[in-house]
Amino acid sequence: MKSLRSRAIVYGLVIVLGLLSAMPNLLPANLADKFPDWYLENTLSLGLDLQGGSHLLLEVDTRDILANNPHQPEDALIKDAVDRSLEVVRRRLDETGLVEPGITRQGKNHILVQMPGVADPAEIRELLGTTAQMSFHWVAKPGNERRTATITVADADGTADYVLEKQVAMAGEHISDAQLAFNPDTSEPVVNFKLDTEGARLFGDMTRKNIGRPLAIVMDNKVLTAPVIRGVIAGGSGEISGAFTTKDASNLALMLRAGALPAPLHVIEERTVGPDLGSDAIKMGISTGLLGAVLVVAFMLGIYGRWGVIACFGLAINVGLVFGILSLLGATLTLPGIAGIILTIGMAVDANILINERIREESRRGKPAWMALKEGFDRAYSTILDSNITTLIAVSLLFMFGSGPVRGFAVTIGIGLLTSLFTAVAFNRLVMEWWIKGHERQPLAIGGFASLDKLGERGINFMKGRVLGLALSAVLSIASIALFVSPGLNYGVDFTGGTLVEVSAPSVSVDTLRATLHSQQLGAASIQEIGNAGNFLIRLPVDTATATGATHPVEALKAAITSVQADASFPKVDLVGPKVSGGFSDATILAILLAGAGMLAFLWLRFESHFATAATLTIGLDLAKTIGFFALTGVEFNLTAVAALLALIGYSVNDKVVVFDRIRENLRQHPDMPMLDLLNESISSTLTRTVFTSVTTFLALLPMAIAGGAAVSSFALPMLFGVVVGTSSSVFIASPILYYLSERRTQKGLPQLRPTAEEMRKELELIP
Repeated sequence: MKSLRSRAIVYGLVIVLGLLSAMPNLLPANLADKFPDWYLENTLSLGLDLQGGSHLLLEVDTRDILANNPHQPEDALIKDAVDRSLEVVRRRLDETGLVEPGITRQGKNHILVQMPGVADPAEIRELLGTTAQMSFHWVAKPGNERRTATITVADADGTADYVLEKQVAMAGEHISDAQLAFNPDTSEPVVNFKLDTEGARLFGDMTRKNIGRPLAIVMDNKVLTAPVIRGVIAGGSGEISGAFTTKDASNLALMLRAGALPAPLHVIEERTVGPDLGSDAIKMGISTGLLGAVLVVAFMLGIYGRWGVIACFGLAINVGLVFGILSLLGATLTLPGIAGIILTIGMAVDANILINERIREESRRGKPAWMALKEGFDRAYSTILDSNITTLIAVSLLFMFGSGPVRGFAVTIGIGLLTSLFTAVAFNRLVMEWWIKGHERQPLAIGGFASLDKLGERGINFMKGRVLGLALSAVLSIASIALFVSPGLNYGVDFTGGTLVEVSAPSVSVDTLRATLHSQQLGAASIQEIGNAGNFLIRLPVDTATATGATHPVEALKAAITSVQADASFPKVDLVGPKVSGGFSDATILAILLAGAGMLAFLWLRFESHFATAATLTIGLDLAKTIGFFALTGVEFNLTAVAALLALIGYSVNDKVVVFDRIRENLRQHPDMPMLDLLNESISSTLTRTVFTSVTTFLALLPMAIAGGAAVSSFALPMLFGVVVGTSSSVFIASPILYYLSERRTQKGLPQLRPTAEEMRKELELIP
């Protein structure tokens, strides 16, 4: 078979290239030296939640710039300020010697700084929070204040005030270099600076004309020093002295070398993960992922036998291709990304189950192997395509409105859906055709689950319980809404704002910890014991986090705890300002609404309006119940939970598309069949696929839900719940709603389906 051979070459080339792209991630050090650098660079980088580190989200405060330039275009001013801030931040971090910090623009006026390996970003936060706008001002002459515009500026300690001439004698932008040094007479740390050519000329002229006058060096509205000019300084260099520590002088020199920020930067979000917590996350992700894969493989082998081997082989290639594409894109693997891969394993099997079940149906009708394969793949293809597109709609919105690790989850799921389409529809078909080569005319036997087969063949009157199903669903959804109102959701800091600190202090009791925090004016903190003794989660409300500066409570909290146990550790810190949390809330609501609207439009286009309406209403009920699950169980509702909700929307629609596709098929084949009978037959014939897909997805997620811990509980637990709810609603909710909507269409004299192109052609031929 020439076609078989040519496809084998093309598909094999695609797979080999994909796996080669993934291979650098697995090469041991002794083999890596034998490959070129350009190839080894094609690897996944680990997110901060896996390798440990910190990230800061900085807001560029452009209020003064906009106020001082009222006639300039606002967007241009903000863009210029952010661009210049990015460059200054990059230079400052480069000077500190950090290993590959990530500095990217985010949104309109935000800068995201990611620092692998930095367990405490306090120094970096202080370094980036200093504008370092320096200027030189003459101290006003006594009695001359009325004739010269003056300003009063305090010194760095706030213990003395200086009356300075408002006019800037020389701007700090003329400083070309600055270095830490030590005064030879006092051995105190100082900063020696050099001026550019224009600055050297200007400084020489101004000192020549003002010998005997004190010259104040001002940075960020504080006087660092105000030495008296004893003679002409014409060499283009000078010294800044003060009550500096070595660290203070070194940081000052660094900021002067890197240049001043055009606008202040405020930390509005801070997240820190310790290296031990990151390594634990990697171990958890690998172990739960492998165990989930083993469960899925065992299930497929047990059900389909040798044909399950083909599906599992395709699944392994699928995972390899996901890693290969992620590596090629230079993506960052995060903990939600690992969760996405695990979910992909479960969902990728869906296409294989659809195909296998379709082939089994055709085989039971007496068709030979080659015809059963052809018909099975052809009939399953449109269903697989429709279900994958609906899931991609939810995933794309998650990418658009998510941030950081949540985007990594969306990218992973999206790539996984595309690669699974290739492995199931193209590669697996190739292997199956090769398997039956020489036996094309013989019957094809694919194993299954006998009990489900008998139920499907005999048919079940699912629609008999349509009223009870809808009533029960309505009651549960209303109860869920009531739980949402009271007691409500356990919102994480992503939505409430504030600070969440994970503390490990084995020798400290909760009572001692509470008393210590209360004595340090941190009595508003809530303390929760987690895991082993001495492990706590401490939450500070957003008003505490913003009352004296967004970073002060974290340092105060750490200082209070280390005062009772010096070796206490802080594996994780999350600080989210009110602007960020408010933005997350708005984005979440918008993403869910757009996901519903997008799927409604797609189903309307592919099916008919009442199919789309039935699916959308059912998804709304599914989401309501899932929200009730969050409220009832107290599982934290954070950005990971939002990822779970959008993934559930995609999964739920995926399941309904399979049932609706069979209903549409039967409507075309049996247009005169009573609607209740047609719905029962459609549900019964897809029952095996529905159950098998739900089981594989459930098995893939189960180890992560059990052993994943708090880091992924907001994703794995609601996903397990959602799999059960989404599967049952396809049968007991979506189909009854579709029935009542179809009856309404019949009463209006409307067809259940729009005519196909073939049907329209035939109608036109009948017109005289």
